[in-house]
Parts: sequence; structure tokens; C-alpha cells
Amino acid sequence: MDSTLVLQGRVVGAADLQLLRQLLESHPEWSRYRLSVELCRLWQWRAPNGQLQDMAARTLLLKLEQRGYVRLPAKRRASPNRMLHKQVRPVPHAREPIREPLAQLTPLEVIELSQQPEPLPLYEWLLHEHHYLSYSSPVGLNLKYLVRDRHGRPLGCLLFGSAAWKCAPRDQFVGWGEEARQSHLQQVTNNCRFLLLPWVEVPQLASHVLSRVLRRLPLDWQRKYARRLDLVETFVDTSRFTGACHRAANWIALGQTTGRTRQDHAHELQTPPEAVWVYPLHPQFRRRLCA
Repeated sequence: MDSTLVLQGRVVGAADLQLLRQLLESHPEWSRYRLSVELCRLWQWRAPNGQLQDMAARTLLLKLEQRGYVRLPAKRRASPNRMLHKQVRPVPHAREPIREPLAQLTPLEVIELSQQPEPLPLYEWLLHEHHYLSYSSPVGLNLKYLVRDRHGRPLGCLLFGSAAWKCAPRDQFVGWGEEARQSHLQQVTNNCRFLLLPWVEVPQLASHVLSRVLRRLPLDWQRKYARRLDLVETFVDTSRFTGACHRAANWIALGQTTGRTRQDHAHELQTPPEAVWVYPLHPQFRRRLCA
């Protein structure tokens, strides 16, 4: 086995693989869930808040099986992560056109949903129904924001999740090497969903929302995960959007992705190239990410 194999942000060597095979042989009665939890304990694979990273471990196990390194026990039941199987249900909400000047809508209400979960069903339905990529509950570290105007009307939604494992324009901009990227990637988050509702037509609203959310994002992330954030990235489909709101909110344009996905093992383009934008959250972000 290649000792430099990296999966889920971990280097998996020959000794790790041998340990995993011993667990499988010694405990054939274990479920995949039990195996992932035990693996986290043995590897001390925990988030900064002490929580076992068992979801990441399960994904790692699946990738090892797909590559032929191990054979996992048969799946017994649906994943214990109930959010993966949750059905998004319609939630009634106002749909009247909103065309007032921004000044008449502010101050906006920005709700971080791990702290105020009551509007979560509305947030999930809005993204599911109105975002061109739809919505499925994210796995891993994430923050969800619902934005309302001063009158309580929903305006949009944002989702921040795991950063891309590799992205050449971003990696060149940061200047980190392979080891630093593996060590500090979780100090980067990806704004993987940004939605303003289709009946909201307010000039400068998109850049204003981005600026408002980014100002509070590091503190919210630290509060939820006991982990600092130093950089935000996003990928913009240029066939749909110009990126003007990101430029107005002082994001930095870096170039384009190659169009390859994580599953593109044959080196064939799987998706259209997207514009790469980043937003540093700390003046010393490069020093922190390259340490």
C-alpha cells in the first residue's frame, strides 16, 4: 500500500491498514458504525470540542473498501445520521415581491441556525425548492444562516461547509505545501450555498448579506466547533452568475477550477469549470495556514 494515501484529511499507512484488518477479523459481529467509532478512539480522531469524528471515519472506510483495501461488514440499517435520510417538507412562507431599497429592509436579521434552530425547516425548504443545486443535509463541519429583513420576511440562505480537498488556484494563493494543507484545511470553509429568493429584487442586497455574514462567521465557527477559521472559499458557476456581488463584498478572484470532481479518477472533466473566489478572515491568514 502507498504510505502517502490521504483520505478524509488523514494519512493512512500500512500500519493503519493492518490495525483495521485486525479489528475486522477479531470482531466480525461489529457494525460499520461500531467499527468507525472504535477507529476514532484508537486514532484519537476528534474535533477540537472532543467529539468523535465517526462520520468522517465511516466515509474513510467506504473509500478504502472502494479501493479494495478492506471488505466491510454488510450494511445492517440506515446510517445513524438521521439528517441524511430526512425528507424536506414544504413550509408556508411569504412570496410577495420585495423590491424596496435596501435601506428600507435593514437592519437585517441574520440567524445562525445551530443557535436558533426553530427556522431550520424553512431554511431547508427554501434551499431545496429555490437553489439550482437543491439541498441535502451537509456532512461534517458546517454553519447555516437564514436572513430576514426588518419586517421578518425571509430574504435568503447561506451554507458553509467543508473546503475543497484540493484547488490549485486557492492552494497557490495560500502558498501552503501538502503537509500544511492536510494539517490546516479545516481552517478553511466553503460557502457552498448562497441563495437570495427569486422574488427578492433589491440592489446591493447580495453583497450586503455576504459582508454581514462574514463579519460574524469566525466567532460563530469558534463557538460551535472550538476551531478558528482563516479563509472562506466559494466556487461560482459563471454560466449563471458574474460574481459581481463577491467583488463588491471584497472577495478575491483567483481563476477557475479544472472542472474535475473528487470522483474524477480517470482525469476527465465532470463538471463545468467554476470561478474561484476567496475571502481572508485574518490579516495573517497565510502564516496561520502555512505553519
